[in-house]
Amino acid sequence: MRVKCVICDAIHHLDDNLPLAKKLRNRPIHTYMCDTCHDRIKDNTIARIETGNFRFYRTSPQMDKEF
Repeated sequence: MRVKCVICDAIHHLDDNLPLAKKLRNRPIHTYMCDTCHDRIKDNTIARIETGNFRFYRTSPQMDKEF
């Protein structure tokens, strides 16, 4: 299965029997992000958390304090 990264528009090939390929095929709302872009976003998020100015909006303020 050919998939395209939503951020960098790189085209990758996935095995048709992988769970990710089945999820993308059966649910078109899900998008594919390559490992390079995923790692870059993860590193940038970790760097923003370390600055102390990052706020999690999906959690309660109590959980933010514990984190």
